[in-house]
Amino acid sequence: MAVRIPFLDLGAMHDEIRDDLDRVWTDTVDQSAFVGGDAVARFEAEFARYCGVGHCVGVANGTDALELVLRALAVGPGDEVVLPTNTFFATLEAVRLVGARPVLVDVDPATLLMRVDAAEAAITPRTAAVIAVHLFGQTVDLDAFADLSARTGVPLIEDAAQAHGARWDDRVAGSAGIAACFSFYPGKNLGALGDGGAVVTDDPRLEAVVRSLANHGRDPTSARGHGRVGRNSRLDGLQAGVLSAKLGHLDAWNARRRQIWDRYTAALAGTAAEPVRQSARATSVHHLAVVRVPERDEVRRRLAESGIATGVHYPVPCHRLPPFGPDEHVPLAVAERAAGEILSLPMYPQLSDGDVDTVAARLTEVLGEVRERSGVS
Repeated sequence: MAVRIPFLDLGAMHDEIRDDLDRVWTDTVDQSAFVGGDAVARFEAEFARYCGVGHCVGVANGTDALELVLRALAVGPGDEVVLPTNTFFATLEAVRLVGARPVLVDVDPATLLMRVDAAEAAITPRTAAVIAVHLFGQTVDLDAFADLSARTGVPLIEDAAQAHGARWDDRVAGSAGIAACFSFYPGKNLGALGDGGAVVTDDPRLEAVVRSLANHGRDPTSARGHGRVGRNSRLDGLQAGVLSAKLGHLDAWNARRRQIWDRYTAALAGTAAEPVRQSARATSVHHLAVVRVPERDEVRRRLAESGIATGVHYPVPCHRLPPFGPDEHVPLAVAERAAGEILSLPMYPQLSDGDVDTVAARLTEVLGEVRERSGVS
């Protein structure tokens, strides 16, 4: 059956701000400000302010953001970096790319986020950083992880690629660690019209090194001076303009995501669909609407037959992926079990209440059919 309710509808979001996007395109072309320029500087200042920090460096994508921060912290061969196994592969990939060893830990069974006690237990004399991943739109316990960093001296890096605007009490994602890394991939809560990313920090030295590394190792005072070996990882002027146009809508869009999540959870109460839990101290931005269901693949197939698109984030925990050798496939039971149950429902700010109700109703029906087929009374 043709899709009636998409998993994500970027067209609907862009229609809402079409005039702003057209203006960004016209301004960029008229000024020929394609790489760097005022639009990038303006967005960097706006986003640093939004995250409650002093500095922002726009880069080419979120994976580069992670790798550039690790390189700026001189993390490399012989070092270990602690991170959760329940994350997108890019988090692990960045650690591998700098030559360090990822140390993967299990997650909380309710939120599926890394717990501070698990991170602390994994710290050794070789630990050069902890990467706390804010997944599905919810932050980890920012206070606890900031305290862990202060007590151990191990730098905290926030992977905030799914948490633009999320909070833990009054702390906004991106403000707790020595640096935070954001992705602006089009499907993110704050997404570009292509790839993009950013590093935010309160540390001016780190900001300067990341900015240099992202621009061929250039000395900021000299376009022809190269004090280190860097790379080309710059945020385009066009993407910066788009991000500035969207940033003013982000809080309203995030609020609508919370309404959608509340509607899902109310409609699914009492069913076999178990929503991933939200901490009472966290204000999630619900990048994804994740529930746990029995016989996930069958449920997903039946929803697709009904014209409802879904996703799975993520079907294989990182420690079970091929880049790890057999000796590193240690059992991490919570993530392994969740990987076979998690189902991401349609979630975007322009999703109507009627469509949310349709998804929830059909999911409830499918779960009942699956239960009946399995002979569970």
